[in-house]
Amino acid sequence: MFTGIVEEVGTVRQASVRQLTISASKVLEGSQLGDSIAVNGTCLTITRIEKDSFSVEVMPETLRRTNLGQLRSGHQVNLERALSLGARLGGHLVQGHVDATGRVLMLTPEADALLVRYWAPPEVMRYIVPKGFIAVDGVSLTVVDCDATFFQVALVGFTREHANLAQRWPGDLVNLEVDIIAKYVEHLTSKEKTGITLDFLASHGFLT
Repeated sequence: MFTGIVEEVGTVRQASVRQLTISASKVLEGSQLGDSIAVNGTCLTITRIEKDSFSVEVMPETLRRTNLGQLRSGHQVNLERALSLGARLGGHLVQGHVDATGRVLMLTPEADALLVRYWAPPEVMRYIVPKGFIAVDGVSLTVVDCDATFFQVALVGFTREHANLAQRWPGDLVNLEVDIIAKYVEHLTSKEKTGITLDFLASHGFLT
């Protein structure tokens, strides 16, 4: 489990079909083999640790559902270690399970912020509401506007300096993960109601 608060922007040192090696420093502190780490919002397992880098394996299913397959040497990625019990939850609950990919549509400066508009597929947009949460490449963001096909967020200076989102351009692919609470609410409210109800009693002749 993660919070969507990026700890460090790492640099891809080597990218192969099944493995990524990423240069980093802060996220290496306390990390061990087998630990989970979010790379652009994708939960991966550390398979090797060096003095200034770590490696993770990337499965074919992960490559199909995320933008990790586009990474090349020199690309920058958002990194976050797994949440520890008792730590502050600064963003929102992020699983690191990417729901789908979206695309950058437009970047618009506004005062000290940068408004970024993203296209997202219907299976993602159904969970997005104004002032709700969304994780974009692993960054916890608040939705400021949305319609049936897009949503918009505002990147403050700190986020632009400590994540890679401001380096994206229209057409670039991003990883999206919706708020898990929205999924649970939908699942619970969509279940067929069972038990004895007034409609049940009336249809069986108990009420006239």
